[in-house]
Order: sequence, then structure tokens, then C-alpha cells
Amino acid sequence: MEETAQIIKKDCYIALDLETTGLDPRFDKIIEIGAVRVENGEVAGRFETFVNPGRKLEARVMELTGITDAMLKDAPEIGGVMEAIADFTEGVPILGHNILFDYRFLKQAAVNLGMVFERRGIDTLRLCRRFMPGPEKKNLAAACRYYGVEPEASHRALADAVSAHLLYQAMKKRCFQEEPEAFLDEALQYRVKREQPATKKQKEVLRELAKYHKISLTVQIEGLSRNEAARITDKIIAQYGKMIKR
Repeated sequence: MEETAQIIKKDCYIALDLETTGLDPRFDKIIEIGAVRVENGEVAGRFETFVNPGRKLEARVMELTGITDAMLKDAPEIGGVMEAIADFTEGVPILGHNILFDYRFLKQAAVNLGMVFERRGIDTLRLCRRFMPGPEKKNLAAACRYYGVEPEASHRALADAVSAHLLYQAMKKRCFQEEPEAFLDEALQYRVKREQPATKKQKEVLRELAKYHKISLTVQIEGLSRNEAARITDKIIAQYGKMIKR
């Protein structure tokens, strides 16, 4: 118990949140990263950047996040961001609401770039499931309301990172004495393989499909992985049909 108390007393972590084009790191991309460095329970530094995903955003993503293609046009690609976020998060746990979701995207990006990215984490969603009554909603906004935290604007990375930090501090004040071990960080586990670039044949097929069906592709073909190219090809064929030889 004393060791647990001493570890948590340091109260140092990186609260982090991402906005992405979807839910699967094999196919979807990071479009915004927001993080705050917390030392002794107080915000001591901030990290915020847009990330150019190399594709146009779907309407549902723009509606949810308020992020537009124009906002991402001149943003760096993930290759120009990962080293900076790796440095910012080095040496302390990362914290977030369903933090494994964010970790999966960062880990996939790191592996694709040939980087090592291993982190420990604290999940406020897991804590909510442990301490909040069953019927209560446990998304970030609802959990903040339950614990009396005034959340920042939702579905933007830095705002959600700050909200997760404030939620964690509020939960710790109320629940730490009840179960201090629950507030310890844990090793984050996610196995991932490096994505291989799309083959020459895959890129040719995509261009031919787009020309045949007279559609404008919203992705940069040269930057696609094999999985992404296959997924987009299947989606076009499902919507428009196969090419018919004349």
C-alpha cells in the first residue's frame, strides 16, 4: 500500500487524445494529436498538431470533429510528427479515455516508420467502469458530468486530453482511498505489423477503376499501404461494379 501511494503521489503522466479518420489503425489515419504533460497533478506543458492524412475527410468526420480538409492542407504528415510525440511522451505513462485506442494508432504509425514505441498507460474509461454505477453512461463527457468536471469542447484532441486529465484527478480524489491500486499505470499491449506499401499492380488497378467509372479518388495513391489499396478497391467495386472488358 505504501509503495502504491508513493508512485501515485508523483502524479506525473501525459494525458493524450487523437482525432482520426476512423476506428481501425490499419486503414484509418490520425488527423490531430493533443497532449498535456502533467507534473504533480498540474499541467506543465502542451503538445498540439494537426496531421495531414493524405486523403480527403468524410463528411461524418468533419461533422464530428469540426476539422476540415482546409485545416489539414498544410499540416505535417505523420512521419514528421511521430518523433516529436515520442519525445513528449518519453519516460511517463500516457493517460486517456480508452487510451488503448489512441495507443494503437500511435504504435501502428511508429512501426510503419521503423520506430520503437512502447508505453505504459492509465485508462480513465477502465476506472469509470470500476467505480461508476452500472447504469451510468461512461463516455468522456458523461463521466466528467458525473464527477463534477467541466469538460472542454469535445471531439477535439487537446480539449479531450485536458478533460481526461481533469476526470482522472477528480476520480482520484473521490476513489483513491477505496482502491489505490486501480490508479496504477499498466503496460499497454498491442501487436502490430509494419504496413507494406501498395504494389505497382494495386496502384494501376485503382487508377484504371477510377478512370473507368469516372470518379475522383480522395486519397494519394502513392502513399497507400497494401491493406488500404485493397480496401479502397473493394469499396469502389462494391459501389460501382467491376470493369467490363469491351
